Amino acid sequence: MPKLKKISGKECVKILCKEFGFEIKGRKGSHVRLSKETSEGKIGTVVPMHKELKIGTLKGILKLAKIDEKKYIGLVG
Repeated sequence: MPKLKKISGKECVKILCKEFGFEIKGRKGSHVRLSKETSEGKIGTVVPMHKELKIGTLKGILKLAKIDEKKYIGLVG
């Protein structure tokens, strides 16, 4: 299985918005709040705007966003 690659917070926000339908709902300091409405309810996550997100941080972001890692890797590469 391919592994998650380190990306910036800006790239992460861009991918989540473009590929997974999230919208920016707010920003406080260096963190951006994203959310989207689904048939099951509201889903949200927080992305720190760092130059490089650690793999564990990216996994946490995807977990909060309820996005499967395999699906993410398949779309992003």
